[in-house]
Amino acid sequence: MTGWTLNPEYATGVSGEVFADLDTVFALEGEKITSDPISTVHKVWVGGRFYYVKRYTGAGKNLRRYIGRPRIQAEWENLLNFHAWGIPSATVVGFGLERLNGAFLRGALITEDLSNTADLAQIARGGDPRFANRLWVNHVSRQVAHATRMMHDQKFAHNDLKWRNILVNQKPFPDVFMIDCPSGSFWWGPVLEYRIIKDLACLDKLGKQALSATQRLHFYKDYAECARLSPADKKRIRAVVNYFRGRE
Repeated sequence: MTGWTLNPEYATGVSGEVFADLDTVFALEGEKITSDPISTVHKVWVGGRFYYVKRYTGAGKNLRRYIGRPRIQAEWENLLNFHAWGIPSATVVGFGLERLNGAFLRGALITEDLSNTADLAQIARGGDPRFANRLWVNHVSRQVAHATRMMHDQKFAHNDLKWRNILVNQKPFPDVFMIDCPSGSFWWGPVLEYRIIKDLACLDKLGKQALSATQRLHFYKDYAECARLSPADKKRIRAVVNYFRGRE
């Protein structure tokens, strides 16, 4: 069984031809960006634009071959959720997978390149002078806080909410984009709270190196949509700060 969905906006012209189905997508060649035992990411130039083509030949953990969502399916569904929730992300161009006798065989996801962007980790570690601009930092921080709160309000946790998975463009007051979310999922009750703490701790892991204590506090208040911290907020902040203690 093979299923393939192509965004109608890309279904004509050159993109419609080279992104027509899984066979054509797996035949594409381009610059290899990353690879691991079950997937590769290539950057390809098609019809005057760059695209990222992520191809999986493994579903993830062994049981995912037969049970649950393969990682590639989780990734495209999560990106589509981001768009549905109003969280800016890369445009999903095409996605699909193939099964053989019920087992995952291969799958792919195509997203359009977000031009003139860089991830926050790269910017912070490169000593970018924009981090010395209080207005720039506040503008970015508010957007990240809003996007994170939007996810958590849907009972969804990213599970890998690191600065390298957050892109900003080159505008004086930049737009922020969330990318790469194959591990995100919906949770409930105490497990959801634990996942929320993990998301916030992942953000704060580099945040405590690149931001001041005041900026970190402003981020949390924007996230919690509060002017003053409640006892529950203070308890959560302590859990966030202590999350990686003893694990690093």
